[in-house]
Parts: sequence; structure tokens; C-alpha cells
Amino acid sequence: MDVDPPKPCLEAGCGDRERLTAELEFVQLLANPQYLQYLAQNNYFADPAFVSYLEYLLYWKRPEYAKLFIFPQCLNFLELLQDEAFRGLLLNGNVVEWLHRQQYYFWCKHGKRGGGGGGQEVEKKL
Repeated sequence: MDVDPPKPCLEAGCGDRERLTAELEFVQLLANPQYLQYLAQNNYFADPAFVSYLEYLLYWKRPEYAKLFIFPQCLNFLELLQDEAFRGLLLNGNVVEWLHRQQYYFWCKHGKRGGGGGGQEVEKKL
């Protein structure tokens, strides 16, 4: 896509703050398998503009943006959503439940060590 991502607020003087915040919140929603299933069931993934938007959002994988996440696993889902086959699998409730269980088991095993930007830092960084 030809749209440049907003600069982090530290560099941009928060001129793009609303856009950055909205995109940050949306990308973090992608960490929720049930939300992904909702998107699949409501045909969002059939819309080429929405699929292009997901591709555009890959800039969030860059370190200067990724450090803002509370739920960094959303980046894994964002990457998986680039694949049409994965998007199709989200219509299957068993797949969605499996994804949810895998996240739960990961959190049980790794706890806070398992990842993340840390929620208290997000407001400072925005």
C-alpha cells in the first residue's frame, strides 16, 4: 500500500495520535481468536479493501511500533491473517477454540515472562 504509517508520537509530536491509537487498538484486537472468528463470519476477509488494510498494518511489526503492545501475540495473528487459507480456517469453531487454548497454555507456562511491552509504558509512549 502507498500510505505511510504514522510516525511514533515521540517523533511526530502526536499529530497522528488518533490514527496511531485506533490502529494500535485494532491490531491488539487481533490477539483474540473469537474476534477473528467474528471477522470471518461477517465476511470482512472477503473484502479486498479490508485484506489490503491488514497488509498495510504490517508496519506494526517494526520495533518502534511493536514496543507499544500489551498483547504482542497480535503480531503473530496479523502475520497469519496475510494467508487466505488461515482466514478461511477461522470459520471453524474447533480451530478458533484450539487457538484460544494454545494462548491459554502459553500464558500458564510462561506467565509474564512470555512477552510483552507492558501496559504501564503504553501511555508514556503515546
